[in-house]
Amino acid sequence: MPNPLDAAAVRAWCGLALEALGRERERIDAINVYPVADGDTGTNLYLTLESAARAVEAAFDGHASAGTAPGLADAIGAMAHGALIGARGNSGTIVAQLLRGMTEVLAADAAPTDAGRAAEALRRALRRAAASTYEAVAHPVEGTVLTVATAAADAAERAAGTGGAAEVARAAHEGARSALRATPGQLAVLGRAGVVDAGGCGLVALLGALADALSGETSVTPVAVRADAPLPQAAGCEAATRAAADGCHNPDGPAFEVIYLLEAGDDAVARLRTRLDGLGDSLVVVGGDGLWNVHVHVDDAGAAVEAGIEAGRPYRIRITHFGGAGRVKEPAMAARAVVAVVPGAGLAGLCSEVGATPVAVRPGEPPASGELVQAIRQAHAREVMLLPNDPELRHTAAAAAEQARTEGVRVALIPTRSAVQGIAALAVHEPGRSFDEDVVAMTSAAGATRYAELAVAERQSWTMAGVCQAGDVLGLIDGDVAVIGSDLTGTATTVLDRMLSAGGEMVTLVLGAQAPPSLAERLERHVHERHLAVDTVVYDGGQHGAPLLIGVE
Repeated sequence: MPNPLDAAAVRAWCGLALEALGRERERIDAINVYPVADGDTGTNLYLTLESAARAVEAAFDGHASAGTAPGLADAIGAMAHGALIGARGNSGTIVAQLLRGMTEVLAADAAPTDAGRAAEALRRALRRAAASTYEAVAHPVEGTVLTVATAAADAAERAAGTGGAAEVARAAHEGARSALRATPGQLAVLGRAGVVDAGGCGLVALLGALADALSGETSVTPVAVRADAPLPQAAGCEAATRAAADGCHNPDGPAFEVIYLLEAGDDAVARLRTRLDGLGDSLVVVGGDGLWNVHVHVDDAGAAVEAGIEAGRPYRIRITHFGGAGRVKEPAMAARAVVAVVPGAGLAGLCSEVGATPVAVRPGEPPASGELVQAIRQAHAREVMLLPNDPELRHTAAAAAEQARTEGVRVALIPTRSAVQGIAALAVHEPGRSFDEDVVAMTSAAGATRYAELAVAERQSWTMAGVCQAGDVLGLIDGDVAVIGSDLTGTATTVLDRMLSAGGEMVTLVLGAQAPPSLAERLERHVHERHLAVDTVVYDGGQHGAPLLIGVE
């Protein structure tokens, strides 16, 4: 029996889509030849939908705690937002925009209980979704996921008036499948490789899950990845991918993929699009209402990040090296790498400068284990040190490390509880020594670093240091509130004095985005005057959760 187009259907859609992409992930990865033959489109789409599904579950949990039920607008909005903040790669970013386009229509018609009205709403949503993907891509190319989305919308339009939302969704799915089979004849790189578009494969799986969620009839038919052989063996897919990588790519193409979330206004984003378009290719910028996901392929990754900083506030910065000139499917494996979770753009840049792979996050939006696994994969190393830099990420990081080990990567989880401990560990990292010796040295450096941070209280509450009021400045040492003050500088100096009373040789200050310009200078002067022979180093962290992080070694 068909299901209504409501919040429950969106929740079911997320679950079925995640299952479908989980089944198809490796097959989609294997045929990924455009725009870069890097073999990760299926994985990127899976991670994007994983983020969307988590957001939908959080929306249901939030309403349940309030004794209410989410509406269609709440659920589809959560799905789109989750995909936006978790979008990975070119195709994941485009799918996030597609979901946002659907949300624009379905949120405006939040209760299409009548079957005909629901079908019409879904038809318009799919049309808006297809149009929005073209708006997001700087230089649209036919024979890609864009073409498949348009074909789905066309088929949905033809089905309007013939049934309910389930019939429209099934028609869209069939239209997408037909369009996908035609992509090798539309895009030369696909034709030479003998495969269909990888991003389009993911969209077909997504639309199939939507049709299943609305019809109540689950199908597990694999997506056809070749026009002439719907179910090729994985080895055949890999051979096709290698052929495309050897003969169909641009040997002078950009070396890096850069992705970040960006808080910025529409005018600033318009200028950013123009600047990034001049830096590289495969530019996709999606989002709105002040939050955007930026994706671009460039040779100068630093310039792409700097452009984001000029436009607004970038975070969750991910920089992936394609393996140098020639864009190969599998970059050469390095002997050793470091993956570090960091709270801001400044620290992400610092990690990149010293050769580490950063996973930049925003307060309140911790990375999932899948995101950390992907970062480990993208480090392309046989041995990896993973720095969670947050006590709350201990179990998530452990799960990611265990998954990476099953894939043949030797992973050591360095128990860093703060970004300043991560900085201390990076400072002693030495790839030239044995893996075990390096792990011991990094762990020892992190353990010898006491950490603190300043925060502003949001409400009255009890703390280890007494009762604080909203607006008070809190000084947390090793995770516990130790000082309650009225201003940043005074509280910071008190925290420093307490930490240095037990001795110390080096103070590390990491400034947040809201830290006053004079804070670092005043703290450096205080340490110089009150604590002889103690050195101070200052970093512009750019983090938004804490105005100041402090480390004492």
